[in-house]
Amino acid sequence: MAEAVPPEERASTEPRAPVPSEKSRGYWRANVRLQILLLAIWALFGYVLAILLAEVLNETTIGDLPLGFWFAQQSAIYVFVILIFVYAFLMDRVDREYGVEEGEIGWARKRLERRMQKRLTGEAPTDRPERAEERREVKGDE
Repeated sequence: MAEAVPPEERASTEPRAPVPSEKSRGYWRANVRLQILLLAIWALFGYVLAILLAEVLNETTIGDLPLGFWFAQQSAIYVFVILIFVYAFLMDRVDREYGVEEGEIGWARKRLERRMQKRLTGEAPTDRPERAEERREVKGDE
């Protein structure tokens, strides 16, 4: 039978999860805060204006349709699509602020484009990005 390991020894031998840095915590705090704000805006249009205030809004009409009907049928969809673009724009700002922006296009997209070009043309692209080892300059005997 295997011997039981005391809890003190077991705790010291188990691998520990890395502790996130303050920068990482700040990034996710900003991300979650933005998501909550945008979801609250969407809920305002999708639930409050479309359902709870529908009778008040129905007193006003746009064309032949009551405003409450318009909010219930259209506004939540329009607002959702607009919020997608707002989220992308604001997250790009947050990414730049915390130094995790993708730049022009991400490395995964570049890699996919190179693979597709090779698959379609049968040859590797000529504008392949340099590897880190290739960028280093070798200087004399240092």
